[in-house]
Amino acid sequence: MECKTDKIDALKEIINIGVGKGADVLNAMLGAHVNLQVPCLKILSPDEFEQEIQKSSKECLSCINLPFEGNFSGVTELVFTLENASRLIAALTKDQPNVTDMDSIRSGTFSEVGNIVLNAVMGTISNLFGLRFVYSVPSYSEGDFNSLLPIHATMPDAMVLLAHTSFRVDNFEIEGNIILFFEIGSFDKLLEAIDTKLR
Repeated sequence: MECKTDKIDALKEIINIGVGKGADVLNAMLGAHVNLQVPCLKILSPDEFEQEIQKSSKECLSCINLPFEGNFSGVTELVFTLENASRLIAALTKDQPNVTDMDSIRSGTFSEVGNIVLNAVMGTISNLFGLRFVYSVPSYSEGDFNSLLPIHATMPDAMVLLAHTSFRVDNFEIEGNIILFFEIGSFDKLLEAIDTKLR
């Protein structure tokens, strides 16, 4: 799908507003200086997404998965390598990173962070365009790309919004991805909403 530069810029700004709101909540909860930014955003087909994510994600991944439905439907995910997820939790909790294992406390903390960030992003989309979403319970999982992101099996006609995310917590810089999978037709609705807003 061809997407004009102004719409891509608008999508990037929307995600940045959302992650900024998520950072504000994390700051208030944890008393840490958290800065989140989306320096890079891409719109991809499932095949293009698989090629893109596999280039940089051959390691074990940690993933928060939040399905949504309403005016349009899909799944949004926060995905980090296990090493980056451990570093993020260590930075937020002032603990030592453990890159070989995410125990229940660490995975619970990462789940809460993911839930806050993903809800902030989806809430921003909802508020800006007057849309309504219903969320399923977020879930945490670990594994390789194929076990965590089986998009071909579940949403073969989806459009994928891949937002590279930079978390800066005090002196730590940690990178991950926010990924939105839009069911067929749903991405068109989002672009229509953006087009209406831009007029």
